[in-house]
Amino acid sequence: MMKRFATAAGLLALSTSLALAQTATQTDSNQKEWQVATVAKVGLAQALTTAESQGDEKGGRAIDADFEKADSKNPAHYAVKVVYPSGKLVEYGINADTGALYKTENQPIERYFTRLKPADFQNAKTSLKDALAIAEQKAGGGKAYEAEVEKDGSTVQYEIKVAGADKDQTVKVGPDGKVVD
Repeated sequence: MMKRFATAAGLLALSTSLALAQTATQTDSNQKEWQVATVAKVGLAQALTTAESQGDEKGGRAIDADFEKADSKNPAHYAVKVVYPSGKLVEYGINADTGALYKTENQPIERYFTRLKPADFQNAKTSLKDALAIAEQKAGGGKAYEAEVEKDGSTVQYEIKVAGADKDQTVKVGPDGKVVD
């Protein structure tokens, strides 16, 4: 009788944990990217640092970063584009849970740029990483999870998405480090 009870209790515990795991997976897939990004173990600033330290060429600057939820082929990750002084453009996949580089993809720079040149990024007084900190502060805390760069006149401007406790916010930062309305 005790063996049957122990077996039944074990099966009940197993089925309950499987149901909870399935519910958690469904919840993650139903959440918006910014909601998933708030619980990522690795922040965007760390992902940028990792991406900028990659490659044979020195002086690369991150110019774009997108948070991607996990899917059947990839873990939750940041896709970070880094441009080098030579004009080479590389996209690095940085695992959002471990911070490790898990993929690298060379990209034609022409596909990404229409009016921006590699020198525009090298000449910007504010880096993308600095702009992240400014945007997070302006948003009242939260966690930056996506960033892109745009041309503003003859210089760059950053557009950063920050995930808060109950919403996400977009903050624009100019090349001088000031928030743009």
